[in-house]
Amino acid sequence: MTHPESEVEGHPLARPPDPERRARILARATDHVLAHGLAGLSLRPLAAALGTSTRMLLYDFGSKEQLVTELLAEARRRQALLYAERFHAPGASRRETVELAWEWLTAEERAPYMRLLFEVYVDAMARPEAYADGGSALVADWLGFFAPLLRGSDVDSVDVTVILAVLRGLLLDRLTAPDPERTDRAFARFAALLRD
Repeated sequence: MTHPESEVEGHPLARPPDPERRARILARATDHVLAHGLAGLSLRPLAAALGTSTRMLLYDFGSKEQLVTELLAEARRRQALLYAERFHAPGASRRETVELAWEWLTAEERAPYMRLLFEVYVDAMARPEAYADGGSALVADWLGFFAPLLRGSDVDSVDVTVILAVLRGLLLDRLTAPDPERTDRAFARFAALLRD
């Protein structure tokens, strides 16, 4: 005999959702993807790595796509917190701000976030339908982060776009063909061109 109050998502006697377990699984799934990337992500190996089952992942998140959406949001949330902790440089010039950003973005501990960022960029170009916003949040995140840092009457969205394009290009180069000295020299030359 089943009880209506025991029916969850159409499964008789299913356990009610456990938000704490779901949050723990999401945090661990995010850690896993930061360490191993998204390419070829499959629920069965992911579930095994997380010490759960495919069935429970689907129960908690509904679909692989929803899980990926949420773990990408979690990675972005973590990155935003790290940004907020690092960037408090009132009175810094544009050049100093960009130099601080480069130093922070190229730190070894940021590499998993940067690799995931570029992996999602490429995936969003190939499969925009897989992202609710077609991937535009990736660009909006960077613009939203940098625009306030580069305050000043002569800073506009085009300036921020140019600075971000250079940073992303050098980061991609650095991650793909690791040559830190070359990319650091290229960045230094770019930074020298910035007006204070």
